[in-house]
Amino acid sequence: MNRYNHSKYKAFTPVALTDRTWPDKVITQAPTWCSVDLRDGNQALIEPMSVAQKRKMYALLVDVGFKEIEIGFPAASQPDYDFVRWLIEEDMIPEDVTIQVLTQARPQLIERTYEALKGAKQAIIHMYNSTSTVQRDQVFKLDKAGIIDIAVNGARSVLECAQKAPETDWSFQYSPESFTGTEMKFAVEVCDAVNEVWQPTPERKVIINLPSTVEMATPNIYADQIEWFCRHVKNRDSIILSLHTHNDRGCGVAASELGLMAGADRVEGTLMGNGERTGNLDIMVMGMNMYSQGVDPKLDFSDMDQIISVVKECTQIDVHPRHPYAGSLVFTAFSGSHQDAIKKCLDIYKEGDTWDIAYLPIDPRDVGQTYQDVIRVNSQSGKGGVAYVMESKYGFQLPRWLQIEFSRVVQQAAEESGQEIAPDQIWELFQQQYLNPPSPLLLKSFSIEKAEHETISGVIELDGESFEIKGEGSGMLEGFVDAMESTFDMSLQILEYGEHALSQSANADAVTYLQVKYEGMRFTGIAIDEDIVTSSVNALLNAVSQVLHTRRQDAA
Repeated sequence: MNRYNHSKYKAFTPVALTDRTWPDKVITQAPTWCSVDLRDGNQALIEPMSVAQKRKMYALLVDVGFKEIEIGFPAASQPDYDFVRWLIEEDMIPEDVTIQVLTQARPQLIERTYEALKGAKQAIIHMYNSTSTVQRDQVFKLDKAGIIDIAVNGARSVLECAQKAPETDWSFQYSPESFTGTEMKFAVEVCDAVNEVWQPTPERKVIINLPSTVEMATPNIYADQIEWFCRHVKNRDSIILSLHTHNDRGCGVAASELGLMAGADRVEGTLMGNGERTGNLDIMVMGMNMYSQGVDPKLDFSDMDQIISVVKECTQIDVHPRHPYAGSLVFTAFSGSHQDAIKKCLDIYKEGDTWDIAYLPIDPRDVGQTYQDVIRVNSQSGKGGVAYVMESKYGFQLPRWLQIEFSRVVQQAAEESGQEIAPDQIWELFQQQYLNPPSPLLLKSFSIEKAEHETISGVIELDGESFEIKGEGSGMLEGFVDAMESTFDMSLQILEYGEHALSQSANADAVTYLQVKYEGMRFTGIAIDEDIVTSSVNALLNAVSQVLHTRRQDAA
């Protein structure tokens, strides 16, 4: 028997919708967005976010512009419960932001959910139960009536608890989980049954969320399901129809876009698409797709470096270099013909013109990038060779971003000399470029006090002048960044960070690589020390010394 046996799968049954209208629709305005990074995204992590990471992610979501944020499952998780309480008790929820929490359709969990939300000004109670055939038959072993009973009893509990806490402006949301695997008529039936309890009106709508919990078919079929549902559900004018797509087939963005064309009003997803299995809808990509078509996404992705930095820190997941709009290589052309076309278009482009540049769907500057790396000589072999020499001969395991950056330095030297660059020349270039900055900042002494935050203090020297520094942050490096910013009146952002031992011996020196962003420019700092903390601090000082040198040159 062939182990790769496609015959054990069956094709998804299409929706009987011969008069579909969505293919003629065009997206002309942004939906209501709801971030589920702190719930769906968090539950999918190998290591769920710490309290500090949750707070940082929440702050990012607010800054980006989300007005609805699902912050957790407080009835099922004590950390989620505590986070909800912190947001409310510390008054961390802006007036125009509504928090959303998830609960199963179980009375005891619903009651616990309302306890967590006590004191909130407004909140969305998101109740769900699974409705698909496979869940009914194999997991819950219930018939359709049994599934409807779960939903209706849950809806009653949601309503009763809300009536006991009238000081909060409550909104209700229901999800027939695994909607895509549910018979369409039954999906409508169970949602109608829930709404019979909640009694929505055009002035007081409920959210019906139709999740593609597992992506089971092509995006056009999901769009057909959405349009069919919109036609058959009762009281459509009293419903905010919401989408929640996953990416099992790699079509999460496409499914949400077509679902929006098919009649949906609202979209749930995560930044960079983090979520169970292959992930959730990537809201950033969908929003930037709208932006590239001249539609305001109502979300701000103009500082993509900051978004990437926070998402990577909080999820511990790297962003692929080819990730749409966010990857380090997405605006880079290696092909000679591509480079030529881009250069010719940019040469005639004038600020204020409609963007129409070959191979670049958007202006990289709109997401905080520059044209620096748009046109670049193909350095694949050069990059790999330089990285091999630096590791095999000198022990430096250059991170990918540094491989790309340093290979340009080596390549320029090779082109100028017209000769092969020997390993000792590569090492000399590395020292000149990174280890011996002009007018270096010298670390004379420092200490760290650990409490709720880490407070650092110390003395540094620049061109013979000593400076006493002090800073505070959630970690040592963040504290030193704070100290540099206050001492030299600058705003810094750490974009990249890496460290390792230079050999396998017990007393091996450590090397730290980091990259900071200052006023749109990037500066790389590298330092070596027997102590990793000192190495990290000196790498930061190395980068800051380059910033100061650049400032002095600009002032002159």
